[in-house]
Amino acid sequence: MLSLDTLDVRIDNRVLYATLNAPPLNLIGPEMVSDLITLVEHLESHDDVSVVVFGSASPDFFSAHVDMYRASELGSVLARLEPGAQLGALYRRISTLDQVSIAAITGRVRGAGSEFILACDMRFASDRAVFGQPEIGVGAVPGAGALQHLTRLMGRGRALEALLGADDFPAELAERYGWINRALPEDELPAFISTFASRIARFPRAGIADAKRRVNDIALPSLDALHEDSQLFLAGLSRPETQARSKLLFERGMQTEGSLEDGFGLALADLPAI
Repeated sequence: MLSLDTLDVRIDNRVLYATLNAPPLNLIGPEMVSDLITLVEHLESHDDVSVVVFGSASPDFFSAHVDMYRASELGSVLARLEPGAQLGALYRRISTLDQVSIAAITGRVRGAGSEFILACDMRFASDRAVFGQPEIGVGAVPGAGALQHLTRLMGRGRALEALLGADDFPAELAERYGWINRALPEDELPAFISTFASRIARFPRAGIADAKRRVNDIALPSLDALHEDSQLFLAGLSRPETQARSKLLFERGMQTEGSLEDGFGLALADLPAI
């Protein structure tokens, strides 16, 4: 069994459960990225798993966003994939696994955390879950797949609403717009996920892999498109207005437990206009 620092892993009847456990916010930082790479490489070389379910040990946060303090460290970790690889390339590796990937979402998921679940094949959420892509409210664009996936899932108008508004989406609205497959009562989510994942895991793996491959050929963004988004994100981070807004957010409690991370969309609306 894999032993990882930020993911708790167990296998049950060809279903691998990987639980994000980097309290309190499950930030996408170097350790989590390294663990995700290790997990993906393991899945790519093993055929004893048919489905992987990603969940969170926290009821309040699936993943808040990238660790902004340590974002500059991600490049050296992602170089394990290939020189110059960006976060979107890792997420795309999750999308192209032969195994089916399912995100079981409780609590809040925003930014690079949202881009992580968007890379999964399916997304099922608690009715208390909250979704957001706050990047444009800070001054950058999402750089790891949200531009690509949300446009494909929602259509142009709704994707622009989600991206440009940079606001929080409750689970019911996220379901209606296509961000997730379904929103379920929180107490029903674990049983639903277990039953659905176990059902798929009973089917022949070759057929699952063939179906995924053909759907991916139709629906996945290219690596070139993801790379361009990543470059735009990095360029946005270097702008003076983005740095000024990030500084204000840190001063007001970003990346700590509290009201700002609980209601990030409201916090963005409270920043001074630029």
